[in-house]
Amino acid sequence: MDHKAFIASLPADTLADLNRRDDAPGLRHLAGHAALITGFGLWIALGLPLWQVALVGQGIAICFLFTLEHEATHKTPFADERLSEWVGRICGVLIALPFEWFRYFHLAHHRHTNVPGKDPELMAGAKPDTIGTYIVHVTGIPFWVDMLDRIIGSAFGRDPGDFVPERAHRRVMVEARWMLLIYGLTVASLFVTPLLFWVWLLPCLLGQPFLRLYLLAEHGRCAFVANMFENTRTTYTNRIIHFLAWNMPYHVEHHTLPQVPFHRLPDLHVHMQGRHKVTSDGYLRFTGEYLNTLKQPLP
Repeated sequence: MDHKAFIASLPADTLADLNRRDDAPGLRHLAGHAALITGFGLWIALGLPLWQVALVGQGIAICFLFTLEHEATHKTPFADERLSEWVGRICGVLIALPFEWFRYFHLAHHRHTNVPGKDPELMAGAKPDTIGTYIVHVTGIPFWVDMLDRIIGSAFGRDPGDFVPERAHRRVMVEARWMLLIYGLTVASLFVTPLLFWVWLLPCLLGQPFLRLYLLAEHGRCAFVANMFENTRTTYTNRIIHFLAWNMPYHVEHHTLPQVPFHRLPDLHVHMQGRHKVTSDGYLRFTGEYLNTLKQPLP
């Protein structure tokens, strides 16, 4: 059975129930995630004991807003679509991933998941295949370089890519200009106080490698086929990672039915039991297995 046959097998009332959006779960989750970031930020700002360790925790908490922004591209974190849109935009500013552009990049990824030459994630070089490229990838440096180039280029009217419809070009450009203004004001603020460097900018640099490692598990070393049960991986993990990643470790579930809100993915997982073809027992195990497949040693 492939993912399309699985969807067809679900009763209509079950599918409707799974697809139902709700503000309350998203607002509770958002409040928890925001509280985590605020708590780490205060820990760092006040210079409390082990504040250096808090830098990493803060970076992970901020960088994993990627998963909320990703969810917002589907308009599913909240029943209120305007709320989803604005939360997605704010997350995009915090992690330098422009929401308007990413929306179309990500929808193209769903349309052509793991299809060489069509999936923009594959064309962006997101799946390193040597030790050297793996190390560079995990540092997060290619991400920062690519996104800063993307934002600056979009702000000056550069073509955002074939997957972005022409009607959205102006929105992409306007958002990029607002982001550049915000980043310019941030840099200017550093001449007055280094606070944003310590509670936002440096933590993001430290947290990005953890996000890169997490994201590799979603499709890394999966088959280049159209069946979501084969081209996507669900990773069994703990509640902390499920919280930080807004339940996206249930990634086969998400790709099979992307309109299902994050808080219903555990229920979809139950319905899908026995159908999974690609899973991993935790991110440490996946990382070890991925490293074992790499082709070349360091020079």
